[in-house]
Amino acid sequence: MSEYIKFTRECAAAEIVSFDGLAELNACRRKLLRLGLIGMDANGIGFGNLSIRDGTNFYITGSATGGIPELALADCARVTEYDLKKNWIRYEGAAIPSSESLTHAAVYQSDAKAGAVIHGHDSKLWAALLHQAPSSSEAVEYGTSEMACEVTRLFKVTDVQSRKIFVMAGHEGGIVALGKDLEEALAVLMRERKQKRRRVEAMKR
Repeated sequence: MSEYIKFTRECAAAEIVSFDGLAELNACRRKLLRLGLIGMDANGIGFGNLSIRDGTNFYITGSATGGIPELALADCARVTEYDLKKNWIRYEGAAIPSSESLTHAAVYQSDAKAGAVIHGHDSKLWAALLHQAPSSSEAVEYGTSEMACEVTRLFKVTDVQSRKIFVMAGHEGGIVALGKDLEEALAVLMRERKQKRRRVEAMKR
């Protein structure tokens, strides 16, 4: 697992207190799992992650938990401090925060209205949205300080704040959606998937 974690980290507490959004998080994950937007790849590696804002902090799914059907509290972490440039986070909980924690942090830092973030994988949607929606640099890898800085840049120079979705160009299949809550972030993903299907159907006519 540790090879996928590219940030340095400090665990401030071994456990987290149950949070109100856990049921909502699991409800959203069930839909994402059914659609294949999160899960486990052929090598047994979990992919996809979700987070919910908690004031200046946020709760996020643990690393490599993408394929777990239902998350327990121990499968989540609470990020309490971070430094995007130093590639560092402080967190609470038994789980190691998702490798994309700094990407989520950059979204929350850039958009005060964002209350939830979903990072899912959809290769076809990714290909359709690449450079058609806000897209990070192809030279930037996932889970890095550079990716967090790319997210900050996208919020400054693109319409990502209103469109609520961006493509991780250097991370094939990687798409990030945001919203005031998980319901809205999921709705953004569903809207884009529906629009892609309509475009494909129109091309067949």
